[in-house]
Amino acid sequence: MDIELGRKSINCNEEGDSQKLGTIDPKSTPFANIMEVDRVDGRTGNQRRPVVCTRGVLNRAHGSASWAQGDTKVIAAVYGPKAGTKKNENPEKACIEVIWKPKTGQSGKPEREYEMVLKKTLQSICLLNVHPNTTTSVIIQVVNDDGALLPCAINAACSALVDAGFPLKHLAVAICCCVADNGHIILDPKKLEEQNMKAFIYLVFPNSIQSVLPEGSLKPGGEVTEHGIITSVTHGVMAVDDYFSCLKMGRAAAVELSDFLRNSLKSKAGNDPSKAG
Repeated sequence: MDIELGRKSINCNEEGDSQKLGTIDPKSTPFANIMEVDRVDGRTGNQRRPVVCTRGVLNRAHGSASWAQGDTKVIAAVYGPKAGTKKNENPEKACIEVIWKPKTGQSGKPEREYEMVLKKTLQSICLLNVHPNTTTSVIIQVVNDDGALLPCAINAACSALVDAGFPLKHLAVAICCCVADNGHIILDPKKLEEQNMKAFIYLVFPNSIQSVLPEGSLKPGGEVTEHGIITSVTHGVMAVDDYFSCLKMGRAAAVELSDFLRNSLKSKAGNDPSKAG
């Protein structure tokens, strides 16, 4: 089943808790300059590309999902849990193995970095004590890269883990923001936009402050998760104010993506009783 989410504008409320969806009022937000950005695809600075998520795309995998955001598309497959853990892993917990396969050619340094970030992110949302001394492999296949590749891979991997029935503390959603040389901030860049920006940042947020663990929504790892962040990866140099502006915009976008991801998972579960629950 294909679930599609069209292009939306993200309204970031400076006062904090309430982030609304809609058109930004340049006079009432700290992101007025994003409306001045001239983007090649006609979007404003606060608009992301259409999203399509499809689960169960591979028959032989225990779980799979494809995630397309504009022309960027990845497929994630989950195999496991299988008995035994990798070397230097804790046998008292489940091991998450991530393998990144580029569209063409062999894996290099960027792919190794993607694997590391994705592994750390998935480890933070998975219940690793449920299947101790096992290894679950997450395979990422890049179909096309037109910007914000790692966030798309994270979203696909999370959907594939749900499709596989792997126990999770909560879901996670990822988004990318960029900062131009003139200080303009844009959401969900295309590849050309990423290359021309002064800096860009990948952000991963929990989709809900609720957790299946006792008090898990309050202090997992000693940190409050309400309005929290799971992963933050920056490329380039940005000012502190720009970072927090990206954080606000990314969090507002994550609210919408969380609703989309939750609804897509509910739709799939409703049509496939074997995946429900």
